[in-house]
Amino acid sequence: MPPPPSVAPPRSSRRGQPQPLQAEPSLAAQWAALHEAAQVIAAIAGEAAPRAADGGNLAEAAARQGGWRKHLIDQQVEDLSVILTHGISALLAAHARDAGAAAAPARALLGEFRAARRGILALCPPGTLGQRRLG
Repeated sequence: MPPPPSVAPPRSSRRGQPQPLQAEPSLAAQWAALHEAAQVIAAIAGEAAPRAADGGNLAEAAARQGGWRKHLIDQQVEDLSVILTHGISALLAAHARDAGAAAAPARALLGEFRAARRGILALCPPGTLGQRRLG
């Protein structure tokens, strides 16, 4: 049975020993990509872009949490990624037809991003992110 799609197969080192499995992309990279997507959405909405959050801090906090909290953080980030991917595709199509028609849906999608981000950050106890909570 092949490995799950989110896990890369082991790679062999020069000595023929398999290297440990690595999740791809990393949580930090996914978090950064979500914030880049939010910048695109904000531009279409005509609003200020949300401040970027440090994905390394989120990944580190999630790893320290372990267990169900880490699993839930990973799942929520993945879910938000799917939502934004499809949402941006729809927004860009609407924007191509009529730039003004995409602003209201973009504001709604940006609101969804902000709410989901607050939920993800709430899974990390205060002080574990090493920064002020972003809303």
